[in-house]
Amino acid sequence: MGVVSRQLLPDWAVLDGSLTTKLPPNVTAATGIDAMVHAIEAYTSKIKKNDLSDLLAKEALRLLGANIEQVCFNGDDQEARSNMLLGSLYAGMAFANAPVGGVHALAYPIGSHFKVPHGLSNAMMLPHVMEFNMRSKQATQQYAELAPIIFPHLQDHMQGADLQIQEDERKHTLYAGKLIEELVVLSHKLSLDIKLQSVGISNDDVALLASESMKQTRLLQNNPVEITLDDAESLYERAL
Repeated sequence: MGVVSRQLLPDWAVLDGSLTTKLPPNVTAATGIDAMVHAIEAYTSKIKKNDLSDLLAKEALRLLGANIEQVCFNGDDQEARSNMLLGSLYAGMAFANAPVGGVHALAYPIGSHFKVPHGLSNAMMLPHVMEFNMRSKQATQQYAELAPIIFPHLQDHMQGADLQIQEDERKHTLYAGKLIEELVVLSHKLSLDIKLQSVGISNDDVALLASESMKQTRLLQNNPVEITLDDAESLYERAL
């Protein structure tokens, strides 16, 4: 059950990176990916996406993408820790204005029924929901726009490909696909096992998870592509 109220929104946010230096690498990784998902889903939110949420999401992803590996492998780096906190704040402000969608909707049942940390359950479903959302040309373009912000090296890597591709739609598909690939690689670099089987989920659990995910209507309505019960089952099966 989620509790939503304006009274829960803070008036001030104190970002002190020194308070996070003892956070274990696996928790640092999972919470960092969670913040990235907040920004990615805000940027592709179907209903309330707006110029302000876009600005916040992109700056969040610039900070998070540039610092997440450093904080996981060198947790005492105060500048990187501070940048992660600021990126997380921006991502939170982004999705407070443009709510999250399918990744969170499918991640919630994983956490509630199998006690999986929220950030890890998001990481598990992220690539599969993103690939599913590429059925939408608009979402594909939005993912393509985010790719070089999160992973600047993709800009150089893809320039050669740009010369071979004339149609914008094919470029967007290529960039979006590379973004998804890089996000999976990032999870592996951070030692996150993003297979559902790693937390004891089997094919026998798919029907339950899919049914529970359909109850997350306040989130599903924000997804760029409608997710049906059959779609949810298929997405969980891919994540196994």
